Amino acid sequence: MGGVTAEPPFAAEDLASVLAGIARVTADLRNARLLITGGTGFFGRWMLESMLAANAQNGANLTATVLARDPAAFLARVPHLATARAITWVTGSVTTVRPEDFAGQRFDGVIHLATESDSQATVSQPAAAIDVITGGTRRMLDVAVRTGATRFLFASSGSVYGKQPSTVERLDESFPGLPDPNNLTDAYAISGEAKRQAELLCVHYAREHSLAAVIARGFTFAGPGLPLDGKFAFGNFMRDALAGRPIVLTGDGTPVRSYLHAIDLTVWLWTMLVRGAPGRAYNVGSEHAVTLRELAELIAAEFGLAEVKVLQKPLPGQLPHRYVPSTARARAELGLSETINLPETIRRAAKGFGRGVQR
Repeated sequence: MGGVTAEPPFAAEDLASVLAGIARVTADLRNARLLITGGTGFFGRWMLESMLAANAQNGANLTATVLARDPAAFLARVPHLATARAITWVTGSVTTVRPEDFAGQRFDGVIHLATESDSQATVSQPAAAIDVITGGTRRMLDVAVRTGATRFLFASSGSVYGKQPSTVERLDESFPGLPDPNNLTDAYAISGEAKRQAELLCVHYAREHSLAAVIARGFTFAGPGLPLDGKFAFGNFMRDALAGRPIVLTGDGTPVRSYLHAIDLTVWLWTMLVRGAPGRAYNVGSEHAVTLRELAELIAAEFGLAEVKVLQKPLPGQLPHRYVPSTARARAELGLSETINLPETIRRAAKGFGRGVQR
């Protein structure tokens, strides 16, 4: 049996970019005591590593208690976070957590990132997935209120909008679409409806309690830490490219996506935690659309690969599936922007995954 391969910290230059991006809110974060769920995921790791960087470089003096189902497995893979004195790991789940579990503790903010990420489990056991997403958010809101937190950030999803019409270039927060609650074969419909209910709870708690609950509707992302063998097209394409083999698209390559680098993602999340309006939803993503085939070709070109294999042909008359946000609200209200374009995202991701681009 092979051992677990330890992953190094994120690149110092990437973390420095995050710190530069959150410079205007660093003072608001100083000395904050945070409670984080989902800290072992892609979002969570970026938040934790940037928190430690803010402590080391800016004297932020942030501390985090992280609730995770299996912190030991994560820390075996990312051992540098196991020795961080500013992080306290708690084994547990949002399906069973109670305010009493944190009796005597006080937090300034809660960052709720935990979700059901297994699409197959969502379809095979929708009630369990809904309990993780909606029930888990309700429990964490109760924990936030009971521990005195004044800020709450909920990681929602663009799936709350349902299917994006091909005629809608970018989804904004007022788009009236809905997931289909009767489609129990679509994991995104199930999780999208559960996220909508969780958002409703956030709005309710923002109105009924002294809790500034802010909603971050995430779209599609890229960067170091993204799984290379999961459901993410960017990670799967990067995996093929890193191995020096042709990039394979199992579909027809026509779906349209956009990719926000994890650096910008992390800046946006910290800013929304501190500055987001209570009960307000903000899209988090890139507005620069690209088809999956175009993405694969960009990655192949950066790596000097000659071939992209597309296994299916588009059906005649079928319109491509779009999943692209408008981020006008985040730009206008919070001063946020996308600072890393897609080619640079690919170059940084290749370097961050441990191998430079081959030319």
